[in-house]
Amino acid sequence: MAGERQPRWKRRAYNITALREEARRVLPRAVFDFVDGGAGDEHTLRRNVSAFDDVPLYPRPIGGSASRDLSTALFGRRISMPLIVPPTGLAGLLWPDGEAASARAATKAGSIYCLSHGSICTLEELAETGIEPRWFQTYIYTDRGLTHEMAERAAAAGYEALVVTIDTQMLGNRERDIRNGFVIPPRFSAGEIANMATKLRWLLRMRRTIPNITFGNYRRPGGANDLTTLHQRMLTLPDQGMQWDDVAALRAVWKGPLLLKGVLHPADAAEAVANGVDGMFVSNHGGRQLDGAASALDALPRVADAVAGRATVLLDGGIRRGTHIVKALALGADCCTIGRAQFWGLTVAGEAGVAHVFDIFRRELDLTMGLCGLADIPSIGPDILARPGKAARKLAEVAAAPPSDNGTEDKPEPVPEIGGPAGPEPTRYGDWERKGRAIDF
Repeated sequence: MAGERQPRWKRRAYNITALREEARRVLPRAVFDFVDGGAGDEHTLRRNVSAFDDVPLYPRPIGGSASRDLSTALFGRRISMPLIVPPTGLAGLLWPDGEAASARAATKAGSIYCLSHGSICTLEELAETGIEPRWFQTYIYTDRGLTHEMAERAAAAGYEALVVTIDTQMLGNRERDIRNGFVIPPRFSAGEIANMATKLRWLLRMRRTIPNITFGNYRRPGGANDLTTLHQRMLTLPDQGMQWDDVAALRAVWKGPLLLKGVLHPADAAEAVANGVDGMFVSNHGGRQLDGAASALDALPRVADAVAGRATVLLDGGIRRGTHIVKALALGADCCTIGRAQFWGLTVAGEAGVAHVFDIFRRELDLTMGLCGLADIPSIGPDILARPGKAARKLAEVAAAPPSDNGTEDKPEPVPEIGGPAGPEPTRYGDWERKGRAIDF
């Protein structure tokens, strides 16, 4: 009903940053830091968001439209707005059946959900819910038989697209997790539990789930399927020496759209297209892998130029506002993703929380487009950017320059170092070995 009062959590979570604070209140520190943290001193993590500040908008309100069409097409699917849920593993750590809850919210929002290889449920179990459209994320494994097995399982279960993550062949230096001694499933001492009076919501809803958490897609009949054993096995699976021939071989097996996640260099973007890739996530894995890597937005214009419309480009990293979506599209993206924002919503209210995330972005995107005089998604272009930062200037230079074979003639401009709070305090690596390594999502 129109006059019905909103739940308290929803009133407090009036934007994505406020929703993050709600998630911080709910989760134990170690679990929150696992979701929220990045690699090293977290410069890249912060730059993923701050890069948008360097790209101001140039509104043209006269001649706009009284209503806006936010929808767009993605691999033959019409989605309600250029925003999808990327692969985010261990969602079931935040909310029981977390993957299914997020997938339901995404589907009801008219979006797409990509299941992580590191999900609690199996890819077949999510398919059995009837939720669609669904994408699945995997790796190039040292065992090429496993690579093809995952693709064949996804095809048999009706997943429409396959996303191959290429930037986690080695695990990043997640120092928040090192400091917290974070392991999966979480283990808390009696003293830590006693100090968790404010985290009772999470403890109560997860008390039956935590002991049974595992990586569903890696379970094997008759094998050791506990999470610790599977995690140790998973660390050895991605091939650190993968080559473009491996991408081409997977292309030959997978008949649907094939995307790479973790592309930052324009030469890799051009090579991906040459090897039959249909799309790519411009991504640094949320700043969780190589601290000092370019932000996703800083890398976007050169990747978009190298692709030159021959593949779909998704911006993955730092999306916190509707204005960010518009800026990303103006710089060459076809769509954006929400990883952490989706996790924060899931933490606070499950499916309803993820639905709220989509509502926030829908409202802000519509407002931004309305104030900029933009009637629909195709009308978003570089002309709406004023006093552009380095990324926007580069896009303008690229547009004015003669076409090149691969878009890599100019060297990328260095990303300036930004200020911000210091990273987590140093931890002795002896403690790291004693407490256990981080687990990726």
